[in-house]
Amino acid sequence: MTSYQNTQTMKPATAAKKLGVYLEATPAEFREGVVSRSELNELQANPPAWLKELRQKGPHPRPVVAAKLGVSISGLARGGITEALTTEQIEALKAEAPEWLVKERAIQAEVRKENARLKERDAQRAAEQAAREQDA
Repeated sequence: MTSYQNTQTMKPATAAKKLGVYLEATPAEFREGVVSRSELNELQANPPAWLKELRQKGPHPRPVVAAKLGVSISGLARGGITEALTTEQIEALKAEAPEWLVKERAIQAEVRKENARLKERDAQRAAEQAAREQDA
């Protein structure tokens, strides 16, 4: 019986998402082919010049823009940001600090605070449950 090693491949959009880059800014040969798991691992381990530059200067996809601005992706949309931004544009937005950005950062801070509270509550409940089970 012969075993076949099937190479796992992905669409360029999936690979770009995993690499944290904006697909439309990648080279044509990247966008037009398929990416194997080993190629993706190689790109992550030893990024070529184009990948380093995209990660450094952009344009960045919305999840990266949101993270750099400290807001959610929904917050970006509420602020009217629907396209990819360069690092320079992101820094300009931070410096300008429009009202929507300040508001969305506050919302995001509240969400993080609430998530931390819930995590602490759940950990406390789990500890109490473990103690009850140990006593029983």
